[in-house]
Amino acid sequence: MKQQLSVPRGKSLAIMAVALSSLVFAGCTTTAPKDQATASQQRKDINASVDSTLTRLYKSAPDARSMVERAKGVLVFPNVLSAGFVIGVEHGNGVLRVNGRNQGYYSTTGGSIGFQAGAQSRAIVLLFMTQEALDKFQSSNGWTAGVDATVAVAKIGANGKVDTNTAQQSVVGFVLTNAGLMAGVSLEGVKIQKVEGL
Repeated sequence: MKQQLSVPRGKSLAIMAVALSSLVFAGCTTTAPKDQATASQQRKDINASVDSTLTRLYKSAPDARSMVERAKGVLVFPNVLSAGFVIGVEHGNGVLRVNGRNQGYYSTTGGSIGFQAGAQSRAIVLLFMTQEALDKFQSSNGWTAGVDATVAVAKIGANGKVDTNTAQQSVVGFVLTNAGLMAGVSLEGVKIQKVEGL
C-alpha cells in the first residue's frame, strides 16, 4: 500500500492562493509581442485615460480642481489593476504632469493581503503640493509612499469639499473607483518607478 503525504489544510490553502494569484496576475500582464501596443499608442491611451480620470475626480470632489491647479506636479494612474485571491498584486501605468505638460511616464506596483476575488480596477491621483516634494520624487530612483514621503489620502466632506488639514499636506492622494472616491484607504507601501522608453 502506498503511503500518502499529508499537508496541513491551512498550508495547502495558502499554497493554492499564491499559485492562483500568480496565474491571474501573469495572465493580466503577459502578452505576445504582436499584441503589445507601440510606445506611442500606450502614451496616447494613458493620456486619454488621465484626462478622463481628472474629469471624474472633479465631479466627485469639486475642490480637487483648485488643488490640481495649485499643485507643483500631478501624477495620475488611471487604471491600477488589482488581481489575486487572498494575496493581491496591483499594477498600473501613469503620467506625471507639471504645469499641464507631461514630464514622464511611471508604473506603480503594490501588494495587499486580504480577500480579493477576481480583478478590480481603480485610479490613483497624487498631488505634489510643494516644489520640495516634487523635486524629491523626480530625483528618486524608485519612490515608495510612506517611506519617501507621507501621502495624505484626501478626506471629502458631504458637500464635496476636501478636508482643510488634508489640503495642507505636501503630498495628497485621491483613490477612485467607477462608483466614485474611496474613503478610508491607505496608499502606504505603494511603489512608483519611472518607465524608460515610454
